Amino acid sequence: MENKREISLERAKELHEEIKDYLAFKNEYLMDMSMRRDVMSERHKKDLLEYFGATAEDWDDWHWQLKNRISSADVLRHFMHLSDEQVSLLDRISTKYRWATTPYYLSLMDYEDLNYPIDRMAIPSKDELDESGELDPMHEEYTNPAACITRRYPNRLIINVTSSCAMFCRHCQRRRRIGETDQIEPNHRIQEAIDYIKATEEIRDVLITGGDPLMLPDEVLESIIARVRAIEHVEIIRIGTRLPVTMPQRITPQLTAMLSKYHPLFINTQFNHPGEITKEAAKACTMLADAGIPLGNQMVFLKGINNDKYIVQLLNEQLLKVRVKPYYIFHPKQVKGTGHFSIKVEEGLAIMKYLRGHTSGLAIPQYILNAPGGLGKIPLLPTYIQEMDDTHVILHTWEDKEVEIVY
Repeated sequence: MENKREISLERAKELHEEIKDYLAFKNEYLMDMSMRRDVMSERHKKDLLEYFGATAEDWDDWHWQLKNRISSADVLRHFMHLSDEQVSLLDRISTKYRWATTPYYLSLMDYEDLNYPIDRMAIPSKDELDESGELDPMHEEYTNPAACITRRYPNRLIINVTSSCAMFCRHCQRRRRIGETDQIEPNHRIQEAIDYIKATEEIRDVLITGGDPLMLPDEVLESIIARVRAIEHVEIIRIGTRLPVTMPQRITPQLTAMLSKYHPLFINTQFNHPGEITKEAAKACTMLADAGIPLGNQMVFLKGINNDKYIVQLLNEQLLKVRVKPYYIFHPKQVKGTGHFSIKVEEGLAIMKYLRGHTSGLAIPQYILNAPGGLGKIPLLPTYIQEMDDTHVILHTWEDKEVEIVY
């Protein structure tokens, strides 16, 4: 018995050595991030409220956040130290790709360092002028058998209900749809999509997205959800939204009460960095979860933002604390103007391989590459099988220890 305990204790020491570097990173990172939030974000919030002549009650109102989106370099330079050259560059990019960010999300940024991950997801850079890639690499324009619809699979499809977002993320895969003004699809086009679903009995799963569908007024959104829910063969409804991240004030008791009437309903959001999990974002996620809505996260690998094994582990573990299940990690698509965010598949696989064994299965999403041309999702997995035939299989564990299973 003593020998077994000694072996167990020795193994525990090995496991501690395996995780201690991450724990040191986590403690230091969370302390630094907390200082940013407690000091920098509150100061930025105060400055923003003063600039707009607003109150704390205004700040918590999503309509105010939306009305006061920052979308010009002249306004941005009131808060960030931008050179005339940087202002000129932002103005130039604005003529090609629209940009905007909410006061809330701007408050999370580092005003002195545009390379800070939160800044890079929101503020245009000169790299967006690179012409490589395509505006529609997924060929969504060739997979829309009815208005507003994208259909790639036999039994599920997407309804794109708006081009509007609270913030226009710089890695957006649908930047071609943004336009110069916020647009909600007219009701006759949405009805055409719903009529198509009614007539297509194999469709069991409908994803409502855009743009961001939570940008719609409650009554407009409910009208769409109710019509989809009334279709007998539709089993589940999903909503894709980044508003819990970029404008968490949108998640109101009225919204969650409305959504809770249409179960089974699922929401997938997109946190890409631990710095996005603020107390406001946590509150929004908690409200949705308390309404019985399962939450999933669809992170995108973004170079210079989250292509780091410790950042991904910390993000996913923090998400579970606010009741969001890490669902997918997407490999970045080859969208024109976003090439500076690209990483190699090998880099993504190395991070996924690290996660296995270093965190719980709940914190390990699927790594997905969307095949170009709209050919669907391809799951990417590290290689654990080294050799296999009719008699045996040789595998490597998460620690790269070799094991053999004989049939």
